[in-house]
Parts: sequence; structure tokens; C-alpha cells
Amino acid sequence: MAEVVKMPKMSDTMTEGVLAKWHKKVGDKVKSGDVIAEVETDKATMDFESFQDGTLLYIGVEEGKAVPVDAVIAVLGKDGEDYKAALEGEGSAPAAETKEEKPAAESKPTEDKKPAPVAQKVDTSSIPAAVIRMPLLSDTMTEGVINKWNFKVGDKVKADDSLADVETDKATMEVVGYEEGTLLYIGVKEGEAAPVNGIIAIVGKEGTDITPLLQDGGDAPAAETATEEAAPEAKESAPQATAQAGGSSDDDSRVKASPLARKIAKDKGINLNDVKGSAEGGRIVKKDIEGFTPSTKEVQEAAASKPAEAPAKEAAKGGQTISIPAYVGEEKYTEKPVTQMRKVIAKRLSESLFTAPHFYVTMSIDMDAAIVARNKMNEVAPVKISFNDLVLKATAKALKQHPIINSSWLGDKIRFNEHVNIGVAVAVDEGLLVPVVRFADGKSLSHISAEVKEFAKKAKDKKLQPSDWEGSTFTISNLGMFGVDEFTAIINTPDSCILAVSGIQAVPVVKNGAVVPGNIMKVTLSADHRTVDGASAAAFLQTLKSFLEEPVRLLI
Repeated sequence: MAEVVKMPKMSDTMTEGVLAKWHKKVGDKVKSGDVIAEVETDKATMDFESFQDGTLLYIGVEEGKAVPVDAVIAVLGKDGEDYKAALEGEGSAPAAETKEEKPAAESKPTEDKKPAPVAQKVDTSSIPAAVIRMPLLSDTMTEGVINKWNFKVGDKVKADDSLADVETDKATMEVVGYEEGTLLYIGVKEGEAAPVNGIIAIVGKEGTDITPLLQDGGDAPAAETATEEAAPEAKESAPQATAQAGGSSDDDSRVKASPLARKIAKDKGINLNDVKGSAEGGRIVKKDIEGFTPSTKEVQEAAASKPAEAPAKEAAKGGQTISIPAYVGEEKYTEKPVTQMRKVIAKRLSESLFTAPHFYVTMSIDMDAAIVARNKMNEVAPVKISFNDLVLKATAKALKQHPIINSSWLGDKIRFNEHVNIGVAVAVDEGLLVPVVRFADGKSLSHISAEVKEFAKKAKDKKLQPSDWEGSTFTISNLGMFGVDEFTAIINTPDSCILAVSGIQAVPVVKNGAVVPGNIMKVTLSADHRTVDGASAAAFLQTLKSFLEEPVRLLI
């Protein structure tokens, strides 16, 4: 009888797996114990062995695809056996039948079922008024705040008048209605926000009934509510948005000018800095550009044609500002799918940081005695002992004296762990693994050193098993080998704490009232405030400090 093969749960945090590679194809004979596929979990890529004999009748997942735990990935049975019954028993086939039957059921007409009435669209073409909408003034803008209205209801406005100043996510910019008439309606008060394409004002013939315009455009989507009046606004506001975002080579983007005037100036090659505005507050309008004579144009062209060295020399003498040549580059990027390991790292660390209230305590440790002790130990030790091994052993002994630091938050209760299992963060190409040194407080420095080195090798070769990374009660993250001065780490929940270890820095220190050379290492404890208080964290670091500054105490 055919049997389904499901995605196994290969770690305590695994929710889905990626079929990295199939080692068998449909029709191949499979024996119990054969590796039929490689599965990428949130921790590593592992071999998936078959637990039954038979022929591979069906493969339900392509290589590189992710499926949840317990989902059907294959079917094994006798050669030529019908495997569809096995799939139907797991609920795979009915879904296909439902898809085929549903349209048929819906397409069958019924006498008493009538189509829903279609809402009638209001005809606004004959209304002598135009709707002014919140324009899209930057590529990331979703709404704009009306900073100031330059007119009030009842005022006469011209086509190039600035109706309002709008504060976007980039800058404060002008909104021009491009309509001539009376301001009949203001839909947004000063200081309030309106979504892009939302109605902010209506301009038209005095006395016009604008109710149909408000009813027609109140909730229409942006793509469908574009009117003939909005078209010139979109076309002519584009140069303005570009100028505000990037500025011109002569930096006239900050000059107050109407979008129409700015467009005409750009087409004619006129720098707005050279134009005097005649509108209120010195604002430049269309007539200022049309009446402008660029008498200094020849001088500007001559200056632009000088070699690059000339402006630099003049600037050095206190003359003209340096003219920076334009540089054109190409934007390029590469995108890669997120691996299962990186997905789970992102999920678990986000959950930890945003659910566990972190606080941080940093302490400086004098490592002079530890350096001397390590050198003497390595003269006789069977394996080379690292500073990380010393920190791990000292941490394990300190945890026995401070059980609250060795606790776990379990939601409705706190678990005080009497055993000390320390997770050691190991960086691999795909992300981060945390193998666990179990009962670290009872192991010698040589034992710890050999075990950590073995974990690092297995992690690099992708040979770590779930039993290697599960069950930590505390975690150490050490970036000292990269010369890091100080950093903080995110707690590996449900642990209550994680220790961030930096590099040993040669710095001047004060000893016995004199400044002498010293070797200082900073450690930062990240603690979950739900279980640990500041005083408890500080007391733990004091104990850790005493062990590392007097390493002989580690042997007692």
C-alpha cells in the first residue's frame, strides 16, 4: 500500500523546510535508510532518510521550494501502484476537485437571484468648476499636510497662483491649481493631512453647486479619478518635484517660483537666481520669466567653458565658488532569496527584541592576569586555550552563584535552571548558529576548548545536529577576534540573558595611583527585565570580573 512521506520537524523551532536537493527521482527504488533528499531547515542543511522500502511514485515539491512541517512531499509504494488514494487521504486531491466544481456551481443561473444594482456615476462634465487634489510631490509621498492656505473661500485665483504650501515627507512645496476662478471650497484645514489624490479644494464659477463634485470624487481611487484638470497639474508639477528633490547645477531649486514659471525657465535655460519676482514675497511668476533678458548669458557660458582648474584657483584666492562637474553613475544591485536560516533568525530575533524588554549593563575587566595565566596554561595544556574559553568557564561559575541570570522566561512562570548550558554563537556563511556547551561549570578549560573547536568545525561543515544547538540556559556572543571595542547582543529567548564580549584593548590604566599600560576587555550583559533587575545584572558582572581578574579562582 502506498504511503505518503511528509516534511519532518528537524529542530524545535522549524516551521517549514526547503527541498534543497532530491537524491531520487520518480520510479527509483528506495530502501529504508536511503537518503532521498536534502532539506534546508532554519539551522542547517540536513539529509532526509527514508523509513520504508518501495518505489518513489510521486514527488510533490520541486527543488528550492519551501513547504510547512508535516506537508506531503512524496509518496512511496509498489511499482505501478495508484498513489492518488494516498494523496486524497491527506487532503491533497479534494482541493483540485473543489477548484473545478466551484465555477460550475457559480455559473449555474437561478431564477430568483438578481444581479446587484450598479451605482450610477454622477455626470460632472457640465459643472463649471474643477477639483484640486493633493498632488504626488515625491516618489515616497502618501499624504501631505496643508502647512498654509494662501487664499480663503470666495477669493479670486489665477491659473498660476500658489493655492497652498504643502508639507510632504521631503520638504514644504507649493500646490498650484492651474484653474482660474473663485475658490469655492477648502476641504482640509491648515495643519491637517490629506492623502495623495484626495480633494483639497474646488475652483470655479462663483455660485456653482459643488455638491456633485464632492459626492463623485470623495472615495474614488487615484487611477480612476484623474480628470482633465488634473492632467496639466501632473505634467507641470513634475519639473518642480524634480527641482526640489535634486536641485539644478546652479542651485535655483530653493527660489520661490510658480511651477509654470519654473518650467518655462527650464525650457529657456534661465537660472531663477537671476530673475527678480514681481509677486507677493518676491515670488517669480510666468510674466517675470517672459520679460527676463539674460544679459549675462555670454559671461556665464564663458565661465562654464573654462578648465576645471580655473575655478579651483579662483576659489583658493577667495574668488568664485567651485563648480563641481556632474557625475553620472549606474545604479546596480543583486537580490537573493532569503534562506530558511535567515528567515528564522529574522523572526526569532525580532520577536526577542520587540517582546522581551532588553536592558544593557557594561563593565570593563582588567585582563592582565588572565593573559599571564593563559600563557602558562598553554605551556602544558593538551589543546590551546583561548580567551573565549576562559570567559566561558568564568561565566559558567558565575552563573552558579547568580541563578536568576541562568533563568528562562516561560510566560506564566520563570524557570530557574540548576544546570548551566552555555550557547556559543558561531558565525557561518548563511547566518548564525548557537551550539551548546552542556554542564559547562563542571568541565575543565581543556575540555571546553576541545568541545568549542569541534562545534566550530561541525558548523562550518554543516554537520551540526538539533541536539547540538537545543537547550541553552545562557548565551555568549564574542566579537573580540574582530577587534570590536564594545557592542550589544539580542537575547536568545527563552534565555534571560546574553553576554557580548569585545576585544582586549591595550590602554593606559590607573593602578596604585600611577598611570600604567593595561589590557582592558569590555563585556555587556543584555538582560530581560521581566526576569532580571539591574542590581542582579551588575552583581553577576562583578562576580565574572573577579574570576577573570584572578584566574586562579577558576581552578578552585
